[in-house]
Amino acid sequence: MTPMTTEGEKATRAAGSARRALVGRLSWGLADQAASSMTNFAVGIYVARSLGVTAFGVFSLAWVTYGVVLSVSRGLATDPLVVRFSGVPDASWRGAVARSSGTALGVGVAIGVACLVAGLAVGGRVGPAFACLGVMLPGLLLQDAWRYSFFAAGTGRKAFVNDLVWGVALVPALVVAARQGSVAAFVLAWGASATVAAGYGCLQSGIRPRMSGARGWLREQRDLSYRYLVENVGVSGASQLRAYGLGAIVGVGAVGAIRGAELLLGPFLAVLMGLSLVTVAEAARVLRRAPHRLARFCLVLGAGQAVAALLWGAALLLVPGRLGELALGDVWDSASALIVPAALGVAGAGLGTGAAAGLRALGAARRSLRSQLFASACYVGGGLGGAAVAGAAGSAWGVAAATVCSSAVWWLHLRSALRERRLNPIPEVRTS
Repeated sequence: MTPMTTEGEKATRAAGSARRALVGRLSWGLADQAASSMTNFAVGIYVARSLGVTAFGVFSLAWVTYGVVLSVSRGLATDPLVVRFSGVPDASWRGAVARSSGTALGVGVAIGVACLVAGLAVGGRVGPAFACLGVMLPGLLLQDAWRYSFFAAGTGRKAFVNDLVWGVALVPALVVAARQGSVAAFVLAWGASATVAAGYGCLQSGIRPRMSGARGWLREQRDLSYRYLVENVGVSGASQLRAYGLGAIVGVGAVGAIRGAELLLGPFLAVLMGLSLVTVAEAARVLRRAPHRLARFCLVLGAGQAVAALLWGAALLLVPGRLGELALGDVWDSASALIVPAALGVAGAGLGTGAAAGLRALGAARRSLRSQLFASACYVGGGLGGAAVAGAAGSAWGVAAATVCSSAVWWLHLRSALRERRLNPIPEVRTS
């Protein structure tokens, strides 16, 4: 056997091992998001079936508000962690996680207090749900921070176990909430079970969140975190503006119908979000090891998600009405009419996430921010413009058109960022 042959075999084995490791990390991401999405899906189904479309609309308003707060936490705390501390030595990872999780916890406390006060002041049907959300935000954000921390370390199995703990704790909590029969009770059940999982995350990692380290973390990561903050809030804030605007233009029932259609797409969205947990970290690894493969990685990722979304939407059209009513109750009729535009919207978003992962891995925060602001503006404009013309259906079609247009912008920015890197390579990954 010649030395050249030996070296070739070693390279082949190394490539095979790297592919298996990648598949393993992606698989844990999908498994984890499946567990997380089943938790969220169970809450949504319980509320939809137990309380009807109007109460489900109230719950959805609290839900999208949580999404905005979660985006703040991720932008400031966990997104920089994933970009700069994926695959680094354990000591560097542990120090970064202590400060990152402390930042997430601090965001939950600060915004939670504001949400509690606002909910008590508003009162009525919406106020109690928001007050309860404020109480639960610290635990909800800390649990999410552990998930991203584990994926940054390449230990997605721990994130999966953590979400399983959340799901198990949710079962008795939902039983109690169903007896109370209010939106606030379901918010408390959802948040309390997440807090149990957040506590378990401390045991899994052996790390205590350091809120005192939040200021230092924000100072060190400010070149990425504040752009990611604006970018993330642009995503969730657009959803919130659309939900509030839709409620004002058409009514709270329309918000429930849109959320119902999203629930129907829940299993596929679980795949989409599961991949999003690991795609930035994986794209960062590809960039370090084989930069010339980054564009192809992002293209396969985005195109695969878009095709899968269309296939899932086609499958939903074949679901018998009786089965749909069994799942969503009174919400089914209004939600099922929105399957086609909702599926197209998710397909457009899925195509864009491939490019978004590449921009995050490149540390091109300015370009990803521009792309996201454009996408958010299109989302709000399409969603509310469509609502004004044709109600909930018009809003769904407007969002579908907006996501397809936004996807093109994401890919144009990724192409420009890759060209800039070839001309002027700038290292972005930090390990301390």
